Amino acid sequence: MTIQQEVTIAEHFSDLKDPRTGRMVEHYLSDILTIAICAVICGADGWVEIAAYGQEKEGWLRERLQLKLPHGIPSHDTFGRVFALLDPTQFERCFRHWTQSVCELTTGEVVPIDGKRVRGSHNGDKAAIDMVSAWASTNRLVLGQVKTDEKSNEITAIPELLNLLMLKGCIVTIDAIGCQTEITSQLVAQEADYVIALKGNQGSLYDNVRELFAYAFETDFWHIAHDFYESWDKNHGRGEVRRYWTISEPEFITYLDPEHKWAGLRSIGMVEAQRCLGAQCSTETRYYISSLTGQAQPFGQAVRGHWEIENKVHWVLDIAFREDECRIRTGHADENFAVLRHLALNLLRQDTVSKCGVKAKRLKAAWNDNYLLNILSNLT
Repeated sequence: MTIQQEVTIAEHFSDLKDPRTGRMVEHYLSDILTIAICAVICGADGWVEIAAYGQEKEGWLRERLQLKLPHGIPSHDTFGRVFALLDPTQFERCFRHWTQSVCELTTGEVVPIDGKRVRGSHNGDKAAIDMVSAWASTNRLVLGQVKTDEKSNEITAIPELLNLLMLKGCIVTIDAIGCQTEITSQLVAQEADYVIALKGNQGSLYDNVRELFAYAFETDFWHIAHDFYESWDKNHGRGEVRRYWTISEPEFITYLDPEHKWAGLRSIGMVEAQRCLGAQCSTETRYYISSLTGQAQPFGQAVRGHWEIENKVHWVLDIAFREDECRIRTGHADENFAVLRHLALNLLRQDTVSKCGVKAKRLKAAWNDNYLLNILSNLT
Protein backbone atom coordinates (compact mmCIF):
# COMPACT_ATOMS: atom_id res chain seq x y z
CA MET A 1 0.00 0.00 0.00
CA THR A 2 1.57 3.28 -1.06
CA ILE A 3 1.66 6.43 1.00
CA GLN A 4 -0.09 9.39 -0.56
CA GLN A 5 1.70 12.65 0.16
CA GLU A 6 -1.29 14.98 -0.12
CA VAL A 7 -4.74 14.05 1.11
CA THR A 8 -7.47 16.54 0.25
CA ILE A 9 -10.32 15.63 2.57
CA ALA A 10 -11.93 19.02 2.04
CA GLU A 11 -12.70 18.25 -1.61
CA HIS A 12 -15.32 15.68 -0.63
CA PHE A 13 -17.10 18.20 1.60
CA SER A 14 -16.73 21.29 -0.57
CA ASP A 15 -20.52 21.47 -1.11
CA LEU A 16 -21.19 21.49 2.62
CA LYS A 17 -22.61 24.84 3.71
CA ASP A 18 -20.94 26.50 6.70
CA PRO A 19 -23.71 27.07 9.28
CA ARG A 20 -21.81 29.91 10.94
CA THR A 21 -22.27 33.54 10.00
CA GLY A 22 -20.67 36.87 10.89
CA ARG A 23 -17.15 38.15 11.26
CA MET A 24 -16.35 36.15 14.40
CA VAL A 25 -15.67 32.93 12.48
CA GLU A 26 -12.04 32.12 13.24
CA HIS A 27 -11.66 28.58 11.88
CA TYR A 28 -12.20 27.19 8.39
CA LEU A 29 -14.91 24.56 8.17
CA SER A 30 -12.60 22.36 6.08
CA ASP A 31 -10.01 22.44 8.88
CA ILE A 32 -12.61 21.48 11.48
CA LEU A 33 -13.89 18.57 9.37
CA THR A 34 -10.39 17.28 8.59
CA ILE A 35 -9.30 17.32 12.23
CA ALA A 36 -12.52 15.61 13.33
CA ILE A 37 -12.23 12.85 10.70
CA CYS A 38 -8.57 12.18 11.55
CA ALA A 39 -9.25 12.22 15.29
CA VAL A 40 -12.20 9.79 15.09
CA ILE A 41 -10.15 7.41 12.95
CA CYS A 42 -7.41 7.58 15.60
CA GLY A 43 -9.69 6.78 18.52
CA ALA A 44 -11.36 10.04 19.57
CA ASP A 45 -14.97 9.55 20.75
CA GLY A 46 -15.89 13.10 21.74
CA TRP A 47 -15.14 16.79 21.24
CA VAL A 48 -12.55 17.07 24.04
CA GLU A 49 -10.59 14.17 22.57
CA ILE A 50 -10.86 15.62 19.04
CA ALA A 51 -9.48 18.98 20.22
CA ALA A 52 -6.71 17.25 22.17
CA TYR A 53 -5.75 15.25 19.07
CA GLY A 54 -5.55 18.46 17.05
CA GLN A 55 -3.33 20.13 19.62
CA GLU A 56 -0.91 17.20 19.69
CA LYS A 57 -0.80 16.92 15.89
CA GLU A 58 -0.96 20.59 14.91
CA GLY A 59 2.44 20.63 13.17
CA TRP A 60 1.72 17.44 11.25
CA LEU A 61 -1.74 18.67 10.23
CA ARG A 62 -0.26 21.86 8.84
CA GLU A 63 2.63 20.16 7.03
CA ARG A 64 1.14 16.91 5.71
CA LEU A 65 -2.55 17.77 5.33
CA GLN A 66 -1.92 21.44 4.53
CA LEU A 67 -4.44 22.81 7.00
CA LYS A 68 -4.47 26.60 7.28
CA LEU A 69 -5.35 26.88 11.01
CA PRO A 70 -5.10 30.72 11.12
CA HIS A 71 -6.00 30.73 14.83
CA GLY A 72 -4.55 27.38 15.82
CA ILE A 73 -6.61 24.36 16.79
CA PRO A 74 -10.30 25.02 17.53
CA SER A 75 -11.49 24.43 21.08
CA HIS A 76 -13.68 21.47 21.98
CA ASP A 77 -16.60 23.90 22.36
CA THR A 78 -16.07 25.06 18.78
CA PHE A 79 -16.10 21.51 17.46
CA GLY A 80 -19.29 20.76 19.39
CA ARG A 81 -21.00 23.98 18.30
CA VAL A 82 -20.17 23.55 14.59
CA PHE A 83 -21.34 19.93 14.42
CA ALA A 84 -24.50 20.80 16.34
CA LEU A 85 -25.32 23.40 13.67
CA LEU A 86 -24.15 21.47 10.60
CA ASP A 87 -26.96 20.30 8.31
CA PRO A 88 -26.94 16.49 8.75
CA THR A 89 -28.66 15.90 5.40
CA GLN A 90 -25.90 17.74 3.57
CA PHE A 91 -23.20 16.00 5.60
CA GLU A 92 -24.66 12.57 4.90
CA ARG A 93 -24.97 13.42 1.19
CA CYS A 94 -21.26 14.26 1.02
CA PHE A 95 -20.50 10.97 2.80
CA ARG A 96 -22.69 9.06 0.35
CA HIS A 97 -21.15 10.69 -2.71
CA TRP A 98 -17.70 9.69 -1.51
CA THR A 99 -18.89 6.13 -0.89
CA GLN A 100 -20.35 5.90 -4.39
CA SER A 101 -17.08 7.15 -5.85
CA VAL A 102 -15.09 4.27 -4.32
CA CYS A 103 -17.74 1.55 -4.31
CA GLU A 104 -19.14 -0.25 -7.34
CA LEU A 105 -21.99 -2.55 -6.37
CA THR A 106 -21.84 -5.82 -8.26
CA THR A 107 -24.75 -7.92 -9.49
CA GLY A 108 -25.96 -10.16 -6.70
CA GLU A 109 -24.26 -8.17 -3.96
CA VAL A 110 -26.13 -8.52 -0.67
CA VAL A 111 -27.14 -5.16 0.82
CA PRO A 112 -28.53 -5.57 4.36
CA ILE A 113 -30.58 -2.69 5.77
CA ASP A 114 -31.16 -2.36 9.49
CA GLY A 115 -31.59 0.21 12.24
CA LYS A 116 -29.58 0.89 15.39
CA ARG A 117 -30.34 3.10 18.35
CA VAL A 118 -27.61 5.49 19.51
CA ARG A 119 -28.50 4.93 23.15
CA GLY A 120 -26.42 7.71 24.69
CA SER A 121 -28.00 10.45 22.56
CA HIS A 122 -31.11 10.86 24.73
CA ASN A 123 -31.42 14.02 26.79
CA GLY A 124 -34.41 14.80 28.97
CA ASP A 125 -37.46 14.88 26.71
CA LYS A 126 -35.30 14.18 23.67
CA ALA A 127 -35.35 10.49 22.81
CA ALA A 128 -32.25 8.63 21.63
CA ILE A 129 -31.92 8.73 17.85
CA ASP A 130 -32.26 5.68 15.61
CA MET A 131 -30.09 5.42 12.50
CA VAL A 132 -31.09 3.13 9.63
CA SER A 133 -28.05 2.06 7.60
CA ALA A 134 -27.26 0.08 4.47
CA TRP A 135 -24.18 -2.14 4.24
CA ALA A 136 -22.52 -3.49 1.08
CA SER A 137 -21.33 -6.99 1.97
CA THR A 138 -18.80 -7.44 -0.86
CA ASN A 139 -17.40 -3.91 -0.74
CA ARG A 140 -17.40 -3.88 3.09
CA LEU A 141 -18.78 -0.35 3.26
CA VAL A 142 -21.65 1.49 4.88
CA LEU A 143 -23.46 2.89 1.85
CA GLY A 144 -25.60 5.45 3.63
CA GLN A 145 -27.67 6.20 6.70
CA VAL A 146 -30.89 8.01 7.58
CA LYS A 147 -32.15 9.12 10.97
CA THR A 148 -35.60 7.86 11.90
CA ASP A 149 -38.13 10.60 12.66
CA GLU A 150 -38.83 10.96 16.37
CA LYS A 151 -42.53 10.13 15.97
CA SER A 152 -42.02 7.34 13.45
CA ASN A 153 -39.96 4.18 12.99
CA GLU A 154 -37.90 2.29 10.44
CA ILE A 155 -40.92 1.76 8.18
CA THR A 156 -40.71 5.38 7.03
CA ALA A 157 -36.90 5.63 7.15
CA ILE A 158 -36.22 2.57 4.97
CA PRO A 159 -37.91 3.96 1.81
CA GLU A 160 -36.10 7.25 2.33
CA LEU A 161 -32.76 5.45 2.53
CA LEU A 162 -33.56 3.27 -0.49
CA ASN A 163 -34.26 6.42 -2.53
CA LEU A 164 -30.70 7.57 -1.88
CA LEU A 165 -29.02 4.39 -3.11
CA MET A 166 -28.29 2.83 -6.50
CA LEU A 167 -29.29 -0.80 -5.97
CA LYS A 168 -29.72 -2.21 -9.47
CA GLY A 169 -28.86 -5.92 -9.46
CA CYS A 170 -28.37 -6.10 -5.68
CA ILE A 171 -30.17 -8.34 -3.21
CA VAL A 172 -31.57 -6.17 -0.42
CA THR A 173 -32.26 -7.92 2.88
CA ILE A 174 -34.50 -6.41 5.56
CA ASP A 175 -35.88 -7.56 8.92
CA ALA A 176 -39.58 -8.15 9.40
CA ILE A 177 -40.30 -4.48 10.11
CA GLY A 178 -39.57 -3.82 6.43
CA CYS A 179 -42.12 -6.37 5.22
CA GLN A 180 -44.33 -3.79 3.54
CA THR A 181 -45.89 -3.90 0.07
CA GLU A 182 -44.71 -0.34 -0.60
CA ILE A 183 -41.11 -1.32 0.11
CA THR A 184 -41.18 -4.34 -2.23
CA SER A 185 -42.67 -2.14 -4.95
CA GLN A 186 -39.91 0.41 -4.47
CA LEU A 187 -37.19 -2.24 -4.64
CA VAL A 188 -38.59 -3.71 -7.84
CA ALA A 189 -38.81 -0.21 -9.34
CA GLN A 190 -35.13 0.27 -8.46
CA GLU A 191 -34.34 -3.05 -10.23
CA ALA A 192 -33.21 -4.76 -7.03
CA ASP A 193 -34.13 -8.15 -5.60
CA TYR A 194 -35.19 -8.65 -2.02
CA VAL A 195 -35.23 -11.19 0.81
CA ILE A 196 -37.45 -9.98 3.66
CA ALA A 197 -38.05 -11.72 6.98
CA LEU A 198 -41.51 -12.59 8.26
CA LYS A 199 -42.92 -12.53 11.77
CA GLY A 200 -46.25 -13.33 13.35
CA ASN A 201 -47.35 -9.69 13.47
CA GLN A 202 -47.84 -9.56 9.68
CA GLY A 203 -51.37 -10.89 9.69
CA SER A 204 -52.04 -14.01 7.67
CA LEU A 205 -48.89 -13.88 5.51
CA TYR A 206 -46.61 -15.44 8.14
CA ASP A 207 -49.14 -18.14 9.03
CA ASN A 208 -49.82 -18.95 5.39
CA VAL A 209 -46.12 -19.31 4.55
CA ARG A 210 -45.56 -21.52 7.58
CA GLU A 211 -48.57 -23.70 6.69
CA LEU A 212 -47.42 -24.07 3.09
CA PHE A 213 -44.03 -25.32 4.23
CA ALA A 214 -45.69 -27.69 6.68
CA TYR A 215 -47.80 -29.10 3.84
CA ALA A 216 -44.73 -29.39 1.61
CA PHE A 217 -42.86 -31.41 4.26
CA GLU A 218 -45.88 -33.65 4.83
CA THR A 219 -46.03 -34.47 1.11
CA ASP A 220 -42.25 -34.65 0.73
CA PHE A 221 -42.52 -31.73 -1.74
CA TRP A 222 -44.44 -33.93 -4.19
CA HIS A 223 -45.00 -31.93 -7.41
CA ILE A 224 -43.84 -28.74 -5.63
CA ALA A 225 -41.08 -26.66 -7.25
CA HIS A 226 -38.49 -26.24 -4.54
CA ASP A 227 -34.76 -26.26 -3.71
CA PHE A 228 -32.56 -27.07 -0.72
CA TYR A 229 -29.16 -25.91 0.53
CA GLU A 230 -27.21 -26.70 3.71
CA SER A 231 -24.22 -25.07 5.35
CA TRP A 232 -22.21 -25.95 8.44
CA ASP A 233 -19.95 -23.86 10.65
CA LYS A 234 -17.88 -24.58 13.74
CA ASN A 235 -16.32 -21.83 15.81
CA HIS A 236 -15.11 -21.66 19.43
CA GLY A 237 -16.49 -25.10 20.18
CA ARG A 238 -19.96 -24.29 18.83
CA GLY A 239 -21.31 -26.03 15.77
CA GLU A 240 -24.15 -24.67 13.65
CA VAL A 241 -26.01 -26.33 10.82
CA ARG A 242 -28.20 -24.12 8.64
CA ARG A 243 -30.72 -25.67 6.30
CA TYR A 244 -32.43 -23.55 3.66
CA TRP A 245 -35.54 -24.48 1.71
CA THR A 246 -37.17 -22.41 -1.00
CA ILE A 247 -40.52 -22.90 -2.72
CA SER A 248 -41.18 -21.26 -6.07
CA GLU A 249 -44.30 -23.22 -7.00
CA PRO A 250 -46.50 -20.73 -8.95
CA GLU A 251 -49.67 -22.14 -7.40
CA PHE A 252 -48.30 -21.44 -3.92
CA ILE A 253 -47.24 -17.91 -4.81
CA THR A 254 -50.67 -17.16 -6.27
CA TYR A 255 -52.31 -18.52 -3.13
CA LEU A 256 -50.18 -16.23 -0.97
CA ASP A 257 -50.69 -13.15 -3.13
CA PRO A 258 -53.83 -13.51 -5.28
CA GLU A 259 -54.09 -9.75 -5.82
CA HIS A 260 -50.37 -9.30 -6.65
CA LYS A 261 -49.81 -6.81 -3.84
CA TRP A 262 -46.24 -8.01 -3.24
CA ALA A 263 -44.28 -6.73 -6.23
CA GLY A 264 -41.82 -9.22 -7.69
CA LEU A 265 -42.72 -12.04 -5.28
CA ARG A 266 -41.36 -15.26 -6.81
CA SER A 267 -40.44 -17.50 -3.90
CA ILE A 268 -40.74 -18.12 -0.17
CA GLY A 269 -37.97 -19.37 2.07
CA MET A 270 -37.49 -21.25 5.29
CA VAL A 271 -34.34 -21.41 7.42
CA GLU A 272 -33.70 -23.97 10.14
CA ALA A 273 -30.66 -23.09 12.23
CA GLN A 274 -29.48 -25.74 14.68
CA ARG A 275 -26.79 -24.69 17.16
CA CYS A 276 -24.92 -27.11 19.40
CA LEU A 277 -22.54 -26.30 22.24
CA GLY A 278 -21.36 -29.56 23.71
CA ALA A 279 -24.42 -31.70 24.34
CA GLN A 280 -26.84 -28.77 24.36
CA CYS A 281 -28.60 -27.99 21.09
CA SER A 282 -31.23 -25.46 20.07
CA THR A 283 -33.18 -25.00 16.85
CA GLU A 284 -34.64 -21.80 15.39
CA THR A 285 -36.91 -21.60 12.35
CA ARG A 286 -37.44 -18.43 10.29
CA TYR A 287 -39.51 -17.62 7.21
CA TYR A 288 -39.02 -15.17 4.34
CA ILE A 289 -40.56 -13.79 1.18
CA SER A 290 -38.28 -13.14 -1.79
CA SER A 291 -38.10 -11.93 -5.37
CA LEU A 292 -35.33 -14.46 -6.11
CA THR A 293 -36.11 -17.24 -8.56
CA GLY A 294 -36.11 -19.98 -5.94
CA GLN A 295 -32.55 -21.30 -5.83
CA ALA A 296 -31.77 -22.12 -2.22
CA GLN A 297 -28.05 -21.27 -2.19
CA PRO A 298 -28.38 -17.58 -3.21
CA PHE A 299 -31.29 -17.30 -0.81
CA GLY A 300 -29.20 -18.81 2.00
CA GLN A 301 -26.24 -16.57 1.25
CA ALA A 302 -28.52 -13.52 1.36
CA VAL A 303 -30.02 -14.58 4.69
CA ARG A 304 -26.57 -15.26 6.12
CA GLY A 305 -25.23 -12.02 4.67
CA HIS A 306 -27.89 -9.99 6.45
CA TRP A 307 -26.20 -10.63 9.79
CA GLU A 308 -23.09 -8.79 8.58
CA ILE A 309 -24.70 -5.45 9.34
CA GLU A 310 -25.06 -6.61 12.95
CA ASN A 311 -21.59 -8.15 13.24
CA LYS A 312 -19.50 -5.81 11.09
CA VAL A 313 -21.29 -2.52 11.66
CA HIS A 314 -23.50 -2.33 14.76
CA TRP A 315 -21.33 -4.53 16.98
CA VAL A 316 -18.15 -2.75 15.86
CA LEU A 317 -19.70 0.67 16.50
CA ASP A 318 -20.50 -0.42 20.06
CA ILE A 319 -17.20 -2.16 20.84
CA ALA A 320 -14.57 -0.31 18.80
CA PHE A 321 -16.22 3.14 18.74
CA ARG A 322 -18.16 2.95 22.05
CA GLU A 323 -21.19 4.45 20.32
CA ASP A 324 -23.73 3.55 23.01
CA GLU A 325 -21.62 5.35 25.64
CA CYS A 326 -21.39 8.57 23.63
CA ARG A 327 -23.35 11.41 25.25
CA ILE A 328 -23.13 13.83 22.32
CA ARG A 329 -26.70 15.02 21.83
CA THR A 330 -26.89 18.82 21.28
CA GLY A 331 -28.63 19.96 18.10
CA HIS A 332 -27.60 17.85 15.10
CA ALA A 333 -24.34 16.77 16.72
CA ASP A 334 -25.49 13.21 17.52
CA GLU A 335 -26.55 12.53 13.95
CA ASN A 336 -23.43 14.15 12.47
CA PHE A 337 -21.15 12.24 14.82
CA ALA A 338 -22.84 9.02 13.72
CA VAL A 339 -21.83 9.90 10.14
CA LEU A 340 -18.27 10.57 11.32
CA ARG A 341 -18.16 7.10 12.88
CA HIS A 342 -19.47 5.49 9.70
CA LEU A 343 -16.92 7.38 7.63
CA ALA A 344 -14.08 6.29 9.93
CA LEU A 345 -15.33 2.69 9.87
CA ASN A 346 -15.47 2.66 6.07
CA LEU A 347 -11.95 4.00 5.75
CA LEU A 348 -10.56 1.51 8.26
CA ARG A 349 -12.39 -1.35 6.53
CA GLN A 350 -10.61 -0.50 3.28
CA ASP A 351 -7.33 -1.59 4.86
CA THR A 352 -7.30 -5.29 4.02
CA VAL A 353 -3.57 -5.72 4.68
CA SER A 354 -3.47 -5.29 8.45
CA LYS A 355 -4.65 -8.48 10.13
CA CYS A 356 -6.20 -6.86 13.16
CA GLY A 357 -9.58 -5.58 14.27
CA VAL A 358 -11.03 -2.10 13.86
CA LYS A 359 -10.14 -1.04 17.40
CA ALA A 360 -6.49 -2.02 16.85
CA LYS A 361 -6.48 -0.19 13.52
CA ARG A 362 -7.68 2.99 15.26
CA LEU A 363 -4.78 2.72 17.69
CA LYS A 364 -2.34 1.98 14.88
CA ALA A 365 -3.50 5.09 13.01
CA ALA A 366 -2.88 7.16 16.15
CA TRP A 367 0.59 5.71 16.62
CA ASN A 368 1.77 5.73 13.00
CA ASP A 369 1.28 8.84 10.85
CA ASN A 370 2.20 6.99 7.66
CA TYR A 371 -0.48 4.38 8.36
CA LEU A 372 -3.01 7.16 8.91
CA LEU A 373 -2.04 8.71 5.56
CA ASN A 374 -2.64 5.35 3.91
CA ILE A 375 -6.07 5.18 5.51
CA LEU A 376 -6.88 8.73 4.41
CA SER A 377 -5.69 8.03 0.87
CA ASN A 378 -8.90 6.03 0.37
CA LEU A 379 -10.78 9.33 0.49
CA THR A 380 -9.26 10.46 -2.80
